[in-house]
Amino acid sequence: MALVEVDQAGGVAVLTLNRPDQMNALSQALQTALAEAIEGAAADADVRVLILTGSGERAFSAGLDLKEVAAFGLGRGPSAAPQKDPVAALSACPKPVIAAINGVAVTGGFELALACDILLASRNARFADTHVRVGVIPGWGLSQRLSRLIGVSRAKALAFTGDYIDANTALAWGLVNQVFEPAALLPAARDLAADIAACDPHMVAGYKALIDDGFSLPFGEAMRLEKERASRANQEVRADAVAANREAIQARGRAQVPKP
Repeated sequence: MALVEVDQAGGVAVLTLNRPDQMNALSQALQTALAEAIEGAAADADVRVLILTGSGERAFSAGLDLKEVAAFGLGRGPSAAPQKDPVAALSACPKPVIAAINGVAVTGGFELALACDILLASRNARFADTHVRVGVIPGWGLSQRLSRLIGVSRAKALAFTGDYIDANTALAWGLVNQVFEPAALLPAARDLAADIAACDPHMVAGYKALIDDGFSLPFGEAMRLEKERASRANQEVRADAVAANREAIQARGRAQVPKP
């Protein structure tokens, strides 16, 4: 049984964590398999968008495999092979990654979700940061990413208690983009991915990099970064190309705006 199932079609690669009986806990082997699957999809010219989800309805990922950590220690497992970092692989991926959070996302699983670009959640989803209760300091970005999404005070409340929040609270706090019934989650993620995949992949990759690179800078520096990249890239934009796209853009806009 593959630890990460890969389903690729129409420019979209769905990566499914596949340890449902262990609530998709991130063993050393699963971490490495996931990092390799992300790297493979990132390098595949036929893939434009990735979707990351978990097997079953109970868990996106319950975090690190604590049984393995208790037996071997952090960063170690039964295999002597070097361990790969799936969050680093997500951060390095130039293509958009949609998290389809089908169940609980706890600690390391929460960090995995936060490393994605767009977060969609099932009504079954719940989120918790249990680092203080496990006795481990986060190393995959939870202490920094969460506060930037939901505010420092809310992030501290979750971090200092280990309490869970449900999908509706996550939506209200701006942690996830949308919430769906369980059966509708993956189809919605596929629809969104197909919408993104229909755009110029080089434009999407460049825009993703601009947002991510700018987000890590103070606002003034980020604005200068945008100006520099726009000045360089937009010199290559042809008027006839914009004209050719104009009609399709207008037609799409009319279809998306309901008539009064």
